[in-house]
Amino acid sequence: MMDLKYSELLSKNKDLEREDTEVSYKVLLLSNMIVHQGKEIIEYSLRIKNINASIELGDYDNILQETKKQRKVDATIIFWELANLVNGLHFKIDLLNDKEIEEIEHRAKAEINLALLNLKDCPLVVFNKFSSFLVSSLCISEDNLSKLAIRLNEYLDSLDQNNLKLVNLDNVVRHIGFDRSYDLRYFYSSESLYTIDFFKSYAQYIKPIFISANGKSKKVLIFDCDNTLWKGILGEDGINNIEMSSDTKNGKIFQEIQSIAQHLSKRGVIIGLCSKNNFDDVEEVLVSHKDMILKDSFISIKKINWIDKVSNLDQISKELNIGLDSFVFVDDSPFETNLVKKLLPDVTVLEVPKKLHNYPTMLRNNLGLFYNLSQTSEDFKKVKMYKQQNKRESKKLEFHSLDEYLISLELKIIIHENDDLLIPRMAQMTQKVNQFNLTTKRYTEREIEKMVNSSEVLVLSFTVDDKYGSNGVVGLCIINLNNKSSAYIDSFLMSCRVIGRNIEYVIMDRIAKELKSIGIKTLTSQFSETLKNSQVSNFFDLCNFDLVNQKEACKDYVLLMSNYVPSKIDYIEVKKL
Repeated sequence: MMDLKYSELLSKNKDLEREDTEVSYKVLLLSNMIVHQGKEIIEYSLRIKNINASIELGDYDNILQETKKQRKVDATIIFWELANLVNGLHFKIDLLNDKEIEEIEHRAKAEINLALLNLKDCPLVVFNKFSSFLVSSLCISEDNLSKLAIRLNEYLDSLDQNNLKLVNLDNVVRHIGFDRSYDLRYFYSSESLYTIDFFKSYAQYIKPIFISANGKSKKVLIFDCDNTLWKGILGEDGINNIEMSSDTKNGKIFQEIQSIAQHLSKRGVIIGLCSKNNFDDVEEVLVSHKDMILKDSFISIKKINWIDKVSNLDQISKELNIGLDSFVFVDDSPFETNLVKKLLPDVTVLEVPKKLHNYPTMLRNNLGLFYNLSQTSEDFKKVKMYKQQNKRESKKLEFHSLDEYLISLELKIIIHENDDLLIPRMAQMTQKVNQFNLTTKRYTEREIEKMVNSSEVLVLSFTVDDKYGSNGVVGLCIINLNNKSSAYIDSFLMSCRVIGRNIEYVIMDRIAKELKSIGIKTLTSQFSETLKNSQVSNFFDLCNFDLVNQKEACKDYVLLMSNYVPSKIDYIEVKKL
């Protein structure tokens, strides 16, 4: 996008615009500076990722009043420029006394509070932190504007509002440089501070936030081994001659790569290996090489063999039950990377740079692909959970029937009702789960919080345990209680980790039982088809719902509670907290 001329970007953005307003992602852009050029640039950056963004510009320099308007938007972006809190503040502030500066700070905090209060029901608020970079980038001593920026940003950091995401604009300016970020001609003539290049870089910087909110974050990072995790070819150089030591020029680069991968694993990204090598040789490296940082405990899946990598990646996708569009694959071979790009176009492919010193930077520049709006305890247990899953799958072959296998698992479901402690995990599931997701509605923590605290919504999340351990919180059902006699299933989703164990039918039994107990006679629902959830397209049919309307990718269902026939699954224990 950085290479596109502004006119080219406008044309391409127009071509990507879709008329279907029902699926548009609506963003409100507020500022006390002129930022109209950012509208099309941010739209384009999201539209090329299949997010049909539509940005509305608020009235110039009227942020507080604009936040009072009752708009139904999916997100709000706020450019609240420090230099324009007061006209000419960037040069006037050093002439003010402490009391006058304190008054400006006090008023700014009060206005921030009121604006965020007005936006408390907005699903997502992206707030740019205050910056003094315009006047302080080359100052050795700390000026009053910088001090004010620090205090206001500390105040922003202290706020506890779960729809608020803070963005450091200084990082954007540092990335492309002062001269490419600011246009001082227009700043003094028309209060338009930022350049086209700045908005391009800014759009790239914040894009992961919106990708995550729309359920498009990557989940899996797969590495080749030779010349990708270490320098050298294991089969030729031997275990003692491959490099990944911080004591050598090349080795420290690969140790840095492994450290980044380990950090991602701890944050819930699934790390895997896909390498043409002898399995035992690689295992020896993982277990016994003194410089190997990315140990087996951080790796969820391995395909170490002489089968082509396209087939192996496809098999990894099947075993993890995660779509290939959630994969990032790293390899040093142009032949391998080009083959994967051609035959598995959904996979994001990263090639190790020829100039090896650029490798860590290249990987870091792509970490936004894995950004998650919500971080949960389940993320830190991901490797353990997938290793337990491998044990389950290996034991499965010992049984003659699926029911025998499921009975052997000693499955237990714990249902949590309107549990505010699980809000981050529930929001995260709506943003990440695709395959067993009947409506694929994406919600932020703020939206889930509103539903949890509403007397008109029943929010059920559930944990699944078995004899191999806990799968964590893996499912969610949101039910709108329309009135005393009818209800509507807004969302029903379940993690791919527990698909195929009949858990969904036991959950539906429990839902039906509970709704009947509070007098619900009619339950309506909807299945919205996507590229990933076709395997559950007949779920409502199997649960005795009647299909009442079908239009393109959407099917409407209704169930008379008196007609519901419970499943005969008796090997799964259910408990409600």
